[in-house]
Amino acid sequence: MKILTLNNIASVGLDRLPHGKYEIASEIQHPDAILLRSYKMHDMEIPPTLKAVGRAGAGVNNIPVEKMSERGVVVFNAPGANANAVKELVLASMFMAARNLGQAWDFARQLEGDDAEITKQTEAGKKNFAGFELPGRTLGVVGLGAIGVRIANAAIALGMQVVGYDPGITVKGAWALDANVRQANSVDELLAQSDFVTFHVPLIDATRQMINSDRLKAMRDNVVILNFARAGIVDDQAVGEAIKAGKVYAYVCDFPSNFLKNHERVITLPHLGASTREAEDNCAIMVADQVREYLENGNITNSVNFPEVVMARTAGAYRLAVINANVPNMLGQVSSQLASAGLNIIDMLNKSRGEIAYTLVDLDKPIGDEVISAIAAIDGVRGVRAIN
Repeated sequence: MKILTLNNIASVGLDRLPHGKYEIASEIQHPDAILLRSYKMHDMEIPPTLKAVGRAGAGVNNIPVEKMSERGVVVFNAPGANANAVKELVLASMFMAARNLGQAWDFARQLEGDDAEITKQTEAGKKNFAGFELPGRTLGVVGLGAIGVRIANAAIALGMQVVGYDPGITVKGAWALDANVRQANSVDELLAQSDFVTFHVPLIDATRQMINSDRLKAMRDNVVILNFARAGIVDDQAVGEAIKAGKVYAYVCDFPSNFLKNHERVITLPHLGASTREAEDNCAIMVADQVREYLENGNITNSVNFPEVVMARTAGAYRLAVINANVPNMLGQVSSQLASAGLNIIDMLNKSRGEIAYTLVDLDKPIGDEVISAIAAIDGVRGVRAIN
């Protein structure tokens, strides 16, 4: 199978794809799958052979997911693989903001004179950088996925109060969350209680400019805003004005701009959220394993556009995978074609997600090309392949 890499993918991940089965290159024709990190695919011509896209990270804004769904291409990501890296950066940023470390470091670097003079200036200037401590302060966490849960739990361990908001929290996420994390019923309820606010949600219409001038007015005075999710979740201009007005104490984000990079009480970092060796390795391993499992067995985990479908292989059986529009009687038409070809179903699993349905079928006999062609011709089928 052919794998096209659009960015550098950690070798520990690529090593999960055996050389005897896979050809991997940054320039390759007719790929079965694409692995990438930040490469923007929106203007890319999509190869007709493409079956899967693996994003070695969590966000998929750089991938035309809707187009992939229409073509029956599964898009995978690696949720949680970089969670510890982001958690550590958010905690570091909270300390930086509370203790004015960025401003204090800049002050110390500008000192001039001999050591005695520098010491004199240090003692005179340090009062300008007095900060505050974290215990007893309230952290609001918007988005309680793998990253948000870790941050919430770490803040509890630091002696902070934590309030979280996530209407889509999973059972797994809820089990992992510290029992002392309080639930907010809305973003506005969370913001009204928080001394620090951190965001861990995707950039969609519902989250765009979640922090704006209206919401800033209702927030606590001297609030610290942290954004290590996506540019656009926070209205930078509104926060800048709120800093000048004395409403916001500090803003720390991972998305520099001309407006922010020299703004008072703003610390901008060069998109460091997942920039650790460990996170890059974890993301590469997770996404390579998921793509391999899909190509070799048809199983799907951590897809952003397809349902989760995992079915153990039946010994001696022949596997068929079918992708189709989620409309009535698709499964009946597929089953009829199999019956007409004299193929008996040993095991089957069908699931849907939104407008997409996906079926794995284990059959008692080899699946001929004529069967594949007949199923592919059914109106609404977006992809079909035999996995032997």
